[in-house]
Amino acid sequence: MWSRRRDRAEDAARADAVQAASALTGHLQGGGSLVPVQAGGLALAADEIAFADVACSAARFYGTEVDYPTSASGYLQDHPTFGRQWVSNGRLDARRRQEAEDAALPQWRDHTAARVVLTSIGVRLLPAGSRDWLPFDHALLTGVTDEESAVVLSYAVCAPLLLAGPAAPWLGIAINHLRQSSS
Repeated sequence: MWSRRRDRAEDAARADAVQAASALTGHLQGGGSLVPVQAGGLALAADEIAFADVACSAARFYGTEVDYPTSASGYLQDHPTFGRQWVSNGRLDARRRQEAEDAALPQWRDHTAARVVLTSIGVRLLPAGSRDWLPFDHALLTGVTDEESAVVLSYAVCAPLLLAGPAAPWLGIAINHLRQSSS
């Protein structure tokens, strides 16, 4: 019963997000512009204007170096002829090596809740538990991919950024609008 309520709440939030994104699209296509908002706690540059201050979940897409297990797996065996000896487990070692290689493959990492401020210059991200804002400038943006309730921002100099949550569809449309109007 609890999961049905949660599912209904998520469906309602998703529908509201789609409606807000559609409304923004219509507004911008009709000649409207993004409305500035206050972004407390973020020092903006002199010519920088904030257009959104929302909460999202964020993640980065990258791979890492393989960290192979350092110890061999196995067990000690009391053999009647050879005495106590170490018996290695090659199958377990191979599985542990494969798991290490799989964990190093490029994937979404560093999942965290974050405060996201969309400005005229870029996206400013404040991960939960951090005091430092991470800047993602529109000038370095190479692509925006809209997904159902997420937006993926690809950059020329760093790993892609995933923003997910109810505000993500709206952010995707606003970011595309800022990219097109600055070109």
